[in-house]
Order: sequence, then C-alpha cells, then structure tokens
Amino acid sequence: MARNWRISLFSGLLIAAYFIPTWSVVAYRIMISPVQGLFERPNVAVAFFVSDHLQLASLATVRVAWLLALSKFTVVAFLAIFLLFAVRNLIRKTEGHREPLAIALTLGCLISFVSLILASKVGEVEALRLHATEFFMMLGTAMIMLIERPSEPLVRSIAATSDLSVEQAQLSNHG
Repeated sequence: MARNWRISLFSGLLIAAYFIPTWSVVAYRIMISPVQGLFERPNVAVAFFVSDHLQLASLATVRVAWLLALSKFTVVAFLAIFLLFAVRNLIRKTEGHREPLAIALTLGCLISFVSLILASKVGEVEALRLHATEFFMMLGTAMIMLIERPSEPLVRSIAATSDLSVEQAQLSNHG
C-alpha cells in the first residue's frame, strides 16, 4: 500500500482537507444570507467589485452571490468525489482518482484567480493574500499532477496492451 501513495494523491488529499470544510462553510453562509455572506472576508473582493464597479441592483448582487456559492459547492463536490475515488483506489491498489481532482483544481484555480484579480482591483490586501494563497496551493498540486509520471502498474498495463496489439498486427500480416 505504501507504493500507491503518489505525491499528487497526498497533495490532493491535503487540498481536499482544506477546501472542503472552508469553501462549504463560505458557500453555506452565502446560501443562508446572500448579501451578508458575500461581504464576509473570503468573498469581500468579489462583493466590492460587484457593488462598486458593476453597480448591480440588489437582486443581481444576490444572484452573483448565489452563483459564487454554487461554483464553490461544485469544487467541493468534485473534491469529495476525489476523496471517495482515492480511498477506493487505495484499497484496490489502482488509479482513477485523478480526473475529479483535475476538474476541482481547474475550477478552483479559476475561482481563486478571478477573486485574486478582483481583490487587487478593489485594493483589499487581506483578501488578496487569501486568494493568492488558495490559488497557489491549487496550482502547485496541478503542476505536480502534470509533472508526475504514471505509476508502475499503469505503465505495465499500457505496455502490455501495446505489445498485444503489435503481436496481433504481426499475426495478421503473416496470415
């Protein structure tokens, strides 16, 4: 079982351990009270940008808040799916947990990067630090996933499949 612990898996588990509770609470607060939840520290940059620069009506601001909550819940859902697949695959000693993590990291990086840009536009230094930290945590895990080579059982199965097709091609040419 120790051979199945890849650095991207471990990093993904740490990302999930941070983002699932944090973004769930933030998104839940927006669902309960959209305007108050939007103006809390994790979302204040988006709230200031929407209210100051876009000058949206209150109903449109509530819709933006709900859209932000929905997007954060989507990332949380994919991280939860990643956790389920990771635990299942650790028990079965296979791989297949990378896709939900990749989707969660892509969406999470997008949300954090946009929030980072909006925090810099409105001059919120603390929000800027928070979003930069979240963005670089997810980006680091995504880079590890891109650089990390496939595990040995996966490489062997790919090699076995390609050798099998080469042998079949040779038999069909001779026959």
